[in-house]
Amino acid sequence: MNTTEERIYTLQFLLLCLSNLLFSASFNMLLPELPGYLSHLGGADYKGYILALFTLMAGLSRPFSGKLSDTIGRVPVMMFGAFTCVVCSLLYPVVGSVFAFLLLRFFHGFSTGFKPTGTAAYVSDLVPSTRRGEAMGVIGLFHTIGMSIGPSIGGWVSKQWGILFMFRLSAMFALMSVVILFGMKETLANRQRFRLSLLRISRHELFEPLVWPAVIVTFLIYLSYGAVFTLIPDMSDFLGIDNKGLFFSFFTGASIAIRLLAGKVSDRYGRIPILKIAALIMAASMAMIALTHDRAMLFAAAVVYGISVGLGSPAVTAWTIDLGQPEHRGRALASMYIAQEAAIGLGAYFSALLYNNRYGRFPVTFFITAAVTLAAPLYLFTVHPRRKALQA
Repeated sequence: MNTTEERIYTLQFLLLCLSNLLFSASFNMLLPELPGYLSHLGGADYKGYILALFTLMAGLSRPFSGKLSDTIGRVPVMMFGAFTCVVCSLLYPVVGSVFAFLLLRFFHGFSTGFKPTGTAAYVSDLVPSTRRGEAMGVIGLFHTIGMSIGPSIGGWVSKQWGILFMFRLSAMFALMSVVILFGMKETLANRQRFRLSLLRISRHELFEPLVWPAVIVTFLIYLSYGAVFTLIPDMSDFLGIDNKGLFFSFFTGASIAIRLLAGKVSDRYGRIPILKIAALIMAASMAMIALTHDRAMLFAAAVVYGISVGLGSPAVTAWTIDLGQPEHRGRALASMYIAQEAAIGLGAYFSALLYNNRYGRFPVTFFITAAVTLAAPLYLFTVHPRRKALQA
C-alpha cells in the first residue's frame, strides 16, 4: 500500500478510474428507458420497483462484498460486480413478463453491491490518508462522467437503433470495465483463497459500528436519489422533453465540475462542514424540482442537485474510511453502501407511491423529499456533536 508518498495519480489509479467510468455508463445507460420498457411489458404500476429491487439486492449483498473484499481481495470483488452487468444487460431483451423483468432487475443489483465496495477499498489502500478526500472525489468524478454520458447515450441509441441495441451496448461497456480490471495489481496484503465458508456472515460481520455517523448521513441524503431517478423520466415526459436523459446530463455535469474541488476542501477543512453545506444545497434542489413548471427550471434544479451530490459523495465516503479500522475497510464501506442502497430503494419506492402516476403530485412528493433531506444537517448540527462529547 502507498501510505508514505503523496502521489495519487498512478497508472493503477487511472486504470481504476477508466474501469469505473465504463461500469457506471453501463448500468446508468438503462435508467431513462427502463420505465418505458417495463410499461411496454404491462408493468406501468411497478416503476418504483426498478430502483427499489436493484438497490435491495445491492444492499443485501454488501456484507458479502465487504467480507470478501477484506479476505480474497479488492480486484475479484470488483470483477464480479462488473461482470454481473454484462450478463444482466444481455438478458433484459430475453425477458417477456413483468415478473421476469423485476427478478432480473433484482439480480442486477449484485453489480453495485460489489463493484463500488471493492473500488473504494482499493482506493483507500492506494492513496495516502492526507489526500483521501481528493482521491474519492476523482474516482467519483469518473463514475459521474459515466453517469452523465450513460443516460444520454442510452436515450439517443434507443431512439436511433432501438432498445435491443442499447442493451447490447450496455453489456459491451461493462465487459470493457472487466477487461481493464485484469491488469490491476491487488492491494490487499494478506489474501485468502475463496472458499464457501467465507459466504457465511456472522452477526458482527453485518455492520461496522464505528461508522454509524456516516451511515446515518448517507441514508438521509440518498433518499432524494431514489426519488429523482424514479420520477424525473416521467417529469421530463410531462414537460415535453424528448430525451429523458438530459436532466441527468445537467446533474452529472455540475457534479463533475465540483468534485475535484470538493475532495480537496474536505481534506483541508474536514468532512462534516462540507456535508452540512451539501445537504442544505440538496434540500434546496428538491424544493426547486417541486416548484418546476418548465424545462429551464428543471435543468437549473439538476445543476443545483449535481453540486450537492458532488460535494457530499466524496466527503461521506472519506469520512467512512476515517472512522473505520484499516483491517475492516471493506466492512466499513459496505456498511455505508448498505445505508445508501436502502435509502435509494426506499426513496424510489415511496416517491413512486406518493406520485402514483399523477403529474399533479410531483410538488408534494419533492417537498416531502426536501424535508427528509434537511434531517441530515439537523443531525450534524445537533445530535452528532453531543454524541462526540459523550465519547470523549
